Amino acid sequence: MKTNTKIVIVGAGLAGLTAAIHLSKLGYSIIIIEKNSFPKHKVCGEYISNEVLPYLDWLDINPSLLKSTSIDSVVFSTAKGKTISAPLPMGGFGVSRYALDFYLYQKAMDQQCKVIHETVSYLHYENDAFTINLTNNETITADIVIGAFGKRSNLDQQLERSFMQKKSPWLAVKAHYKGDYPNNLVGLYNFKGGYCGVSKVENNTINICYLADYETFKQYKNIEEYQTKVVCQNPFLQSIFKNVTPVFEKPLTISQISFDEKKPVDNHVLMIGDSAGLIHPLCGNGMAMAIRSAKIVSELVDDYSKGMIKTRKELEIAYTNHWNRNFKNRLRTGRILGAILQRQNLSEYLIRILMMFPSLFSGIIRRTHGKNIVVTT
Repeated sequence: MKTNTKIVIVGAGLAGLTAAIHLSKLGYSIIIIEKNSFPKHKVCGEYISNEVLPYLDWLDINPSLLKSTSIDSVVFSTAKGKTISAPLPMGGFGVSRYALDFYLYQKAMDQQCKVIHETVSYLHYENDAFTINLTNNETITADIVIGAFGKRSNLDQQLERSFMQKKSPWLAVKAHYKGDYPNNLVGLYNFKGGYCGVSKVENNTINICYLADYETFKQYKNIEEYQTKVVCQNPFLQSIFKNVTPVFEKPLTISQISFDEKKPVDNHVLMIGDSAGLIHPLCGNGMAMAIRSAKIVSELVDDYSKGMIKTRKELEIAYTNHWNRNFKNRLRTGRILGAILQRQNLSEYLIRILMMFPSLFSGIIRRTHGKNIVVTT
C-alpha cells in the first residue's frame, strides 16, 4: 500500500479547486500551483447543470450561498431569429466564476490546501515521480500531478500536446451586464460565424459570453463594431444588447480556443476540466463536466494511494476509460453541433427539423448533459 502520496494540482480553476477540496477531505495534503490571485473573472458561460448538486453537497459546497439563479429552460435561436425552446430535464443554476472560484478557493484554504501563486516553468516525469520547476526557481516533487490549467496554457506547449501544434479559429468574448433577462432561462443564440450564451448569475447580473470565428472577427476594428455589425444581426441579440448596461470596463477575451480531441492522460499527468477536453459553449455544460472530472480523478487517485489500483499504468488506463465513458460522446456531440452552426443554412434547416420534432431537441440536450452524480465514497 502506498502512503503519504504527494499530490500537486496545477491550476486553481473550477476543476482543480474541486479536486483539491475532495482529496483534502479524504486526508491528503494538497499543493495547488496557480499563477493568478483571487477573486478573478474568467471567460465562461457560467451555467451549471444540477447533475453536480449531490456531489457538491457531499463536499459541503452550497452554491445557493452565492445567491445563484435557478435555471429550468433553454431557448435556441438561429441567426435569422427562428427559435425553439425546451425545459432543461434536470435544471441548472447560474453563478459567476468570480464568485464560485473564490468560494472554492477559500474552502480549499480552510481545508489546509497549500496554494503557491507561481507559474510552472518545467515539468518532468522520471522514475515514477514528477519534478516541477517554478519561475521563482523553487522545485517541487510529486507522486501524482493533476493538470487543471485550463483551455490553453504554456504548459501545454512545454508538454508538446498535439492540439497545440495547429492554430484554432475560435475567439471567446465575455462580459457582465445589468438589464432585463429571465432568471430561469439560458439562451443560445446563433450568429454568422459564432454563437452566444446568455443567462443570469448572482446579483441580478446577466452573463453574455460568445464564441466568434477569428477570421470574421479580425475584419472589424474592435469588439463594439463586431458586435454591432455581426453579433447583433441576430434580432434577439440586437434587442438584448440594446437594453443592457455593461458592468465591466471592457469585455474579457481569450483566443486560440481548441475543441480538438485531447488526451485525458498526457505525459503521465492526469488532466481534468478543460485541460482534458473542451465542449462547445453552445452545449452549456462545461462547468458540470469540470466538476465531474474532479470527482473521477479524486476517487481513482485515492484508490491508487490505498493500493486498490496497483500500478500507475492501471491508474492511467482507469482514468482514461472513466473520462471516455463520461465525456467522449458529449464532446463529439458538441463538435458536430459546432460544425453545423458555423453554416447558417444548415442551422436554419436544423431548427426547422427540431420545430417539427421537439423531442429531438430534448434528446440533444440530454446528450450534452450527464445523469445525477452518485456519491458512494
